[in-house]
Amino acid sequence: MVDHAYTDERLAALYDALNTGRADVEFYLPLIAAAEAVLDVGCGTGTLLHEARQAGHTGRLRGLDPAPAMLARARERTDIEWLPGDLRTAPQPPGFDLVVMTGHAFQELRTDDELRGTLAAVRAALRPGGRFAFETRNPAARAWERWTPEHAREITVGGETVRVTHEVGTPPGDGLVRFTETFTGADWEDRSTSVLRFTGEAELDRFLAEAGLRAVERFGDWDHGPVTPDSPELITVATVVKPAVGR
Repeated sequence: MVDHAYTDERLAALYDALNTGRADVEFYLPLIAAAEAVLDVGCGTGTLLHEARQAGHTGRLRGLDPAPAMLARARERTDIEWLPGDLRTAPQPPGFDLVVMTGHAFQELRTDDELRGTLAAVRAALRPGGRFAFETRNPAARAWERWTPEHAREITVGGETVRVTHEVGTPPGDGLVRFTETFTGADWEDRSTSVLRFTGEAELDRFLAEAGLRAVERFGDWDHGPVTPDSPELITVATVVKPAVGR
């Protein structure tokens, strides 16, 4: 199920304002520039592919997202392919040089079956020698402990100030973090509940191997730093391995 924050038009309109100055965009743009055909899974409002085209990418760019409200904003640029769905409901044919999942979209894959199905579809969409780049928050850094009302944010969109707060539910004993995001405007309030999966390095590598993929680079931050227990991210660049494990 797609989070309410991404399906509601008013909340989707806040996404870019909440995610300005994204360091991940600067990290992924060189990878996209080096690839002729790129698939962005969970493309959201399309910021990354918009930036790639603006920077002069002339090849094939395709964005895939299950949230209509987000995809509607992505479609403001018409020189990019935009498709509804996810890789399990809308598998893509092979031929992509690069598949990316940004904005921590990988953490929306909550079950083992969702992970396996998506990674298998990534593997199927890539040409021989293709790469898969994605990130997930490092569970060792325990980012969810800072998702509290005391760390609320305020943004101004269209002249209106909106306050955004987070509150985590039960502790993540199963690797899943459940939280509520509350949006408060001048005369309205709305809430979106989310569940994110936090996956460590060893588990990531095991799932990648099962899908016929292998991590060739991994970084702990957007400046290409090494992974440490305090690193905020696990940023992975994987490549196709043939054959896949178990095939």
